[in-house]
Amino acid sequence: MLSGPAYRLASPLLRFLHHSGFCASILALPGWEKIRWQIGRLGAWVRFQSALRHVPGYTEFFGKNGSAYQGRFVSIPFTDKNNYVKIFSLENRCVGGRLPSRGVIIDESSGSSDMPTNWVRGETERAANRRALNLGLRRALGNEPPFILNAFALGPWATGINITLALASFCRMKALGPDAAKIENTLRQFGTGHAYVILGYPPFLKNLVDRSELDWRQYRVSMIYGGEGMGESMRRYLQSKGIGKIYGSYGASDLDINMAAETEFTIALRRQMEAKPELAARLSRHTGSLPMIFQYNPADFFLETTAEGEILATVCRPGCLAPKIRYNIHDLGHVIRFPELKKILAEENIKTSDLDPRALDLPLLFHYGRSDLSAAWYGCKIPPADIQESLFRMPALAKAVDAFQMRTFDDKGGDKRLALALEVAPGCLPEGPGHWAPLFFDTLSAVNQDFRESRRMASAANPPYLEFHAPGVGPFAGSDIRIKRNYLRQGTA
Repeated sequence: MLSGPAYRLASPLLRFLHHSGFCASILALPGWEKIRWQIGRLGAWVRFQSALRHVPGYTEFFGKNGSAYQGRFVSIPFTDKNNYVKIFSLENRCVGGRLPSRGVIIDESSGSSDMPTNWVRGETERAANRRALNLGLRRALGNEPPFILNAFALGPWATGINITLALASFCRMKALGPDAAKIENTLRQFGTGHAYVILGYPPFLKNLVDRSELDWRQYRVSMIYGGEGMGESMRRYLQSKGIGKIYGSYGASDLDINMAAETEFTIALRRQMEAKPELAARLSRHTGSLPMIFQYNPADFFLETTAEGEILATVCRPGCLAPKIRYNIHDLGHVIRFPELKKILAEENIKTSDLDPRALDLPLLFHYGRSDLSAAWYGCKIPPADIQESLFRMPALAKAVDAFQMRTFDDKGGDKRLALALEVAPGCLPEGPGHWAPLFFDTLSAVNQDFRESRRMASAANPPYLEFHAPGVGPFAGSDIRIKRNYLRQGTA
């Protein structure tokens, strides 16, 4: 733990490095890997001690939960929504125990898993995010000013408020929300001379492309998605329709909207893992479909992994109104530093420069999705990403299915059942679910080896089955396109 004098020296130094833009720009360049990592570790320590001194809620939390603290960062108790956010008021989670009267943007989580929660962001942290987004977009898409169409949910959500405000300062911006007709109309009116970037959730982006009458190849359209993962099959599907570059952004309302991002390097690495199962086995820590792979700046966000495989995030940037220390949003993932990855790839006869000659030596976050959104069936776990990957390995299903939900339940005979509901427009799949079920679950068996073994244990008389539902009917009634989809529901016979 830093002594008082060391803390008083480190805190203003880190503040200068961040506010000057050094951490977001110069420090992100190749060659700074070790220094960048150490600045992140130091920043995490400073933010912890600052919260302990200046945030009443965190001081009380640590007093109640810090008995195992041994002076090491890894012994600091983790926080999450249940043990911290829901216990202490918003004001008590802010620096100084109060909410500033100006310069504050309040947004809320989507409430896809429970009641929406309010989050606050001050000008300092929003300015840092603007810098990072600007640099990231320019590196990914070039220096031409983009014309951004924000198709994320508008209104009180972080994707509606903060992304729009952050991006509008350095590009053309139109915030449309998830409205396909308005997006089509905008593209038609402004024509083919712009470099468009459409932001949105993956299911909406797919529906937009599938349902539109536009010839996407006539436009220069890139896409940036968030909120959930996207398989390589879906990326290839969208690109086959005429979409250009497609990148994912990893963030959370609880933490920040842009903590990590896909790069050309991470996409190429993921496709290598797809082509080489032996490489995927070395890099992955959970079975099933391939993880999302992002790169991030540890000087901004210091990421760890619990023994259960969940990500802990400490926001290292100074100036956060409500600091987050070892915060667990209950996502599964792990981190591999670039030198370690480079060594593994060399052992597999792969050069990082062959994947992307412009690759940055930033650490990589391997992300497997929410830890609590998998369906459990005969000892296996089936995450939504595996369902999505299986659908896109079957082009007819990929085109016809708009949404899905999983559920498990015990039937009257006591057998464990697995049902997958698919939202399908009438007439799109006339053969019916009985025809598609064995084909789909064979594909899922190839994607998820644990499911393949569990399927062998299940009663042959009660195999997993599909349900087809018309749009907005049954489990899809009342679904709100503005928020992330719920892929798991309580099971009933």
